[in-house]
Amino acid sequence: MKKTILIYRDQLLPYSETFIPAQVDNFSEYSGYYIGSSRLPNSELIIPRNRSIIIDDVLAFPSIWKTAYKLFNITNPHWIKQIKELKPALIHAHFGLDGVLALPLAKQLNIPLIVTFHGYYATANLGEIVNKNGLKYGQDYLSRRGQFFRELYLRKRAQLFDEADCFIAVSEFIKNKLMAQGCPEAKIKVHYIGIDVEKFTPDANMECQNIVLFVGRLVEKKGCEYLIKAIAQVQKTNPELELVIIGDGILRQKLEKLAANSLNKYRFLGVQPPEAVKTWLNQAKMLVAPSITTDQGETEGLPIVILEAMAMGLPVISTIHAGIPEAVKHEETGFLIPEKDTETMAKYIIQLYQDSKLRKELGIAGQNRIKRDFNLKMNTIKLENIYHQI
Repeated sequence: MKKTILIYRDQLLPYSETFIPAQVDNFSEYSGYYIGSSRLPNSELIIPRNRSIIIDDVLAFPSIWKTAYKLFNITNPHWIKQIKELKPALIHAHFGLDGVLALPLAKQLNIPLIVTFHGYYATANLGEIVNKNGLKYGQDYLSRRGQFFRELYLRKRAQLFDEADCFIAVSEFIKNKLMAQGCPEAKIKVHYIGIDVEKFTPDANMECQNIVLFVGRLVEKKGCEYLIKAIAQVQKTNPELELVIIGDGILRQKLEKLAANSLNKYRFLGVQPPEAVKTWLNQAKMLVAPSITTDQGETEGLPIVILEAMAMGLPVISTIHAGIPEAVKHEETGFLIPEKDTETMAKYIIQLYQDSKLRKELGIAGQNRIKRDFNLKMNTIKLENIYHQI
């Protein structure tokens, strides 16, 4: 009989995190159940209701119990009873804050806790811990949620590093960042998130279009602003080349205004389902992922869309940033440029656009790299081996 792994994500589940259920769906020796406090709109398209135990779903007055849990580590007896009935072997939390939130639950269940760090909580400058009385702390929870959770993580980080059993870093870069924060090296395992190479395969019958593709949240660290500026240079000599942007975020209005003022051909498609993203990957001539380090110090871990594009045989232009060079090899599977270097970005976009032979060579090399080092089935076996060890 398969052992149960609890997958903790406080909010289940943002559209940008489909890599989490992709891992769970490929378990062979374990069975995954999702636990958390909130169910996001349309999450049932990603997370089956019958494989999740979420405070929003199972309790009356969920807001009261969520507050009790996050402020005082008080778990609702009905929620914890349903979780205990699963007889879980361990909790696997994704992201640093979720590790902090899952820690009291792991203690109450008396099971190990594994935490995967992806980017933000390993890299961003979160400020300093400010001493506050209980009233001020509670007020922050009610009116300044972002500040509350940043401070909660900072307050509990040392305890998390001490008491959790294992930390998974999605790249060597993230491992080094965790060690710099004081995480014991002996507890850290580098584990790349894999790609389903059977699902992400190119369709030879689909015609390639004059498209440069961007896929990602429209937030500062994704660097979309610099891609728009590079495309403006490209379109001066290649006006037929179109920029297609998939994703949404707080910078969308600003980016749409920038594109309207500088580009000839472009589209903002907003959030798209995975199958639609795959179709666009199949039609584009290249993917550009111009990630940057934000003013707050936040970086990527290793963007999944880069791995998906490579699996599809699509050449990638990205930046020398975070864990990206661990996947994209310069002039071998794509091109790497300094952050914010729009001139070099434009040069490589034109080179790839005009050289179909080079696109094919880089694409094949990228596919081979994904099959070798980022294969979801193989990497999920490695993840289950980590579970065995813990």
